[in-house]
Amino acid sequence: MFVCAGDSEQFDFAMPIGIGMVDTAINLTRLCLKHTPQSLTFVGTAGSYGRKEIFEIVESHAAANIENGFFNGKTYTPIDNIVSAVEDVSRETLINSSHYITTDTASAKQYLENDIDLENMEFYAVLKVAKMLGIPAKGVLIVTNYCNADAHKDFIANHDEAKRLLSEYIKDRYA
Repeated sequence: MFVCAGDSEQFDFAMPIGIGMVDTAINLTRLCLKHTPQSLTFVGTAGSYGRKEIFEIVESHAAANIENGFFNGKTYTPIDNIVSAVEDVSRETLINSSHYITTDTASAKQYLENDIDLENMEFYAVLKVAKMLGIPAKGVLIVTNYCNADAHKDFIANHDEAKRLLSEYIKDRYA
């Protein structure tokens, strides 16, 4: 089963599940309990902390939930904030999920220093739900912007082309 965030980020081959981690977790759990899929593939867009290029497509099985405050030592969490659908995470592109978009290049650099390359608001929740329900899962994401002061402007400018390229990739690779 292919799933996506929804609203402006919908694909004709994917079920929309909501924007952000909370709506994603609720709606995806509900969907999986009603129609148990053999596997889940989340498709969507991502911001790059700097190593991945605009329109680069990345497949991953691993996500993190780390907020910018983690890097300055002013926050902590009791949760396991990394989830993976595979045993060997070292070969995976780690994708961070947060309810906030990073627009500060110094913060982006800190993610890179912790081997996190991309951010997407939903992917962590997708993997948590899939793991809880025992469903194999992965994400296929395309980079729309860098995580800097122009992140939103660049996301808007590249969004339509990114969706077109991602749709072609999915249809060619998974048809």
